[in-house]
Amino acid sequence: MSDKLDAEKYEKHRQAGEILAQVRDEAAERTEVGTGYLEISEWAEERIRELGDDRGVPAEPAFPVNVSVDNEAAHGAAAPGDDRTIGEEMVKLDIGVHIDGWLADTAVTVDFTGTADLVEAAEEALDAALEQVEPGVHTGEIGAAIESTIDGYGYNPVVNLTGHGLGRWDQHTAPNIPNRGVDSGTELAVGDVVAIEPFATDGGGKVTEGAQEEIYALEEEASVRNRQARQALEQIVEEFKTLPFARRWLDTRRAKMALRRLEQQGVVHGYPVLQESEGTLVAQREHTVIVTEDGCEVTTR
Repeated sequence: MSDKLDAEKYEKHRQAGEILAQVRDEAAERTEVGTGYLEISEWAEERIRELGDDRGVPAEPAFPVNVSVDNEAAHGAAAPGDDRTIGEEMVKLDIGVHIDGWLADTAVTVDFTGTADLVEAAEEALDAALEQVEPGVHTGEIGAAIESTIDGYGYNPVVNLTGHGLGRWDQHTAPNIPNRGVDSGTELAVGDVVAIEPFATDGGGKVTEGAQEEIYALEEEASVRNRQARQALEQIVEEFKTLPFARRWLDTRRAKMALRRLEQQGVVHGYPVLQESEGTLVAQREHTVIVTEDGCEVTTR
C-alpha cells in the first residue's frame, strides 16, 4: 500500500471513530427505561448517516446496533417491528461505523440495575488495557491487565469473548485481544487497528449461544434458485459486502425465509445472542485504537 493510500485508510478510520464517539454518547443519553430496542437502534443508525453527511463522508453503520441486556453479552438486536422496551436492566450498546469499509467499533453500558461497580470494572479494565498498548506488547499482557482489574472488583472477565483487529469490510480480523492473561497470542505492531472490549460479569465468565438471531453476514457468494433468497443476496453483496447486517435491513419480502435458505446453503451465517447464565449481569466497554510508535491513538474517545 502506498503512503498516500495508507494515509487515506487511517484518516477514514479516524473519521469513523469521531462520528461513532458522538453517536455512542448521544445514544447512551437517549437510552432510558421505556426506550424501544428498535427506536434506539434506528435512531443511532440514521444518526451515523446524518453526521457523515455533515462531514461530507459516506458514513454507514458497520453492523446493526447491538442492544444486549442483563446476562446478554453481545449480538442482541432489534427484529423487524420489534416492540420490546428497555426495563430496569443493564443495557449494552455496541455500535460500529465504517467509511468505505474502514471501521470503528465501540460499546458502552447503560445501567438501570444499580450495579455501578460492575460497569466500573469494565470501564477500568479498558483503561488498564489501553495503558498497555504499544508496539511490541504481547496481546496476553493486555488480557492480563483486563483480568487483573476485573478480578480486583470481585467479578470475572468473560474469557470466551475477545477484542479483535479491524480490517477493510471485515469486523473481526487478527489479532484477538483476550480478556484474560494467556501465553498464546501475538505482539502488536505500529499501524495495527484493534478494538479492545472487556466484558465483566458476576457470572462464571463464559457465554453460550442463545436462541435469538437477528444479525447475519455473508459467508460466500453462490448461485441461489429461490427468487426472494436471490434478491436478498443481491442486496447483501451490494450494500453490506462482508460486514454484518440486520434482518430488518433487507428489502426482500419474507426476509426470514430468505435468510433461512441462505443459511442452509452456507451463503450467510448468523450471530446468535451470546449470554451468560440466567440471573447474572454482564457489563461491556469498548474502544478502537490505532497502534502508534509511542503507544496508541484512541479513535472512539
